[in-house]
Amino acid sequence: QVQLVESGGGSVQPGGSLRLSCVDSGYTYSTVCMGWFRQAPGKERGGVAFIDRDGSTNYADTVKGRFTISKDNVKNILYLQMNSLKPEDTATYYCAADPWIGRPEECEYSHLEVWGQGTLVTVSS
Repeated sequence: QVQLVESGGGSVQPGGSLRLSCVDSGYTYSTVCMGWFRQAPGKERGGVAFIDRDGSTNYADTVKGRFTISKDNVKNILYLQMNSLKPEDTATYYCAADPWIGRPEECEYSHLEVWGQGTLVTVSS
C-alpha cells in the first residue's frame, strides 16, 4: 500500500529556507509524476510544484525562482527546497503522487491523487 510521509516542516523567519522531504516504500519514484501541494488556513489546497518521470518540472507562479523540486530515484525521496520564504508561504504542505504507473500523458496537478498527511510550514517574524 502506498503511504507518502512528509517531513521537514517547521517555523522559519521571512527570508529563511526549509527543505521538505517525502518518502514512500511503495513507489518507484522514477515511474510516476510526483509533486507538492499546500493549503493555507481558510484557503483551498493548490499545486506548488511537480516533477514528471523525465525530470521535467512545473512551478506555481507564486514560488518560481524560490522553490526547487527534485527527487532521488535511488532512495525514493522527493524534495522541495524552499528559499526566500515569505509569510504567505505559511501552509500545510502535502506530498502527492500519480497512482497510474506508466501514464502516457504528461503530468498535470490533477493526476496527483495519492496524498501524504502533510507537514506544517510557518513563516513568521
